[in-house]
Amino acid sequence: MKARTQDGGAGDVDIDHIPVGAGPAPHRRPDGRIARFIAEALAGTKTVLNVGAGSYESAARAATAVDLPFGDDEFDGAMTLFGVHQWSDVTAGLREMRRVTSGPVVVLTCDPKLVRDFWLYEYAPEVLDIEARRYPSIEEMAGALGGTGTVQTVPIPLDCTDGFNEAYYGRPEMLLDPAARQACSAWSFIDDGARERFDGRLRHDLRSGAWDERFGHLRTQETYGGSLVIVRAAP
Repeated sequence: MKARTQDGGAGDVDIDHIPVGAGPAPHRRPDGRIARFIAEALAGTKTVLNVGAGSYESAARAATAVDLPFGDDEFDGAMTLFGVHQWSDVTAGLREMRRVTSGPVVVLTCDPKLVRDFWLYEYAPEVLDIEARRYPSIEEMAGALGGTGTVQTVPIPLDCTDGFNEAYYGRPEMLLDPAARQACSAWSFIDDGARERFDGRLRHDLRSGAWDERFGHLRTQETYGGSLVIVRAAP
């Protein structure tokens, strides 16, 4: 199986539009509360194949963070975290994960049907349109994995340390930081004009109070149920 991943590879990030010095750290640090949901989905497994090593390897007891051929049912479980949208062939990749796994296959991803429901769509529609196109549908993933599947919404905590877009649902000022934005790869696909329009409009609405008038309740909302989901498939 061949996957394009964020770690150690080019992936599909437009590196020409990432400022020098920008990168995932320190804005993409694994959040322990999200990790617990992953650990629960992998409960009972001892050996776990991690395809496209991401930030939540500690959720598994023993993870193999490589992408090489393995025998049928060689692992108790398998996971891919925040990476499936960068694969060149999602269906083939998930089928291969299913083949080498005797137990659950766990995918941490975003539901493309829900991506545009976030308030950011009113300020940077280009970014969320890109995200919605990149993420495979839940139906596509379920069909590739087969077996018995479940989809669980993962609540995002207000002080989430993993800086994907929805992690800032109640902290809009954070998205005015270019480094925080660039930690989410979809921002690298839009042009400077779109970035400037986003920055100008959000700054204006924060100063005028327009953002808080509409979305201010999110500043004290402990968790947010957005597009972040765990897809879990058992044989």
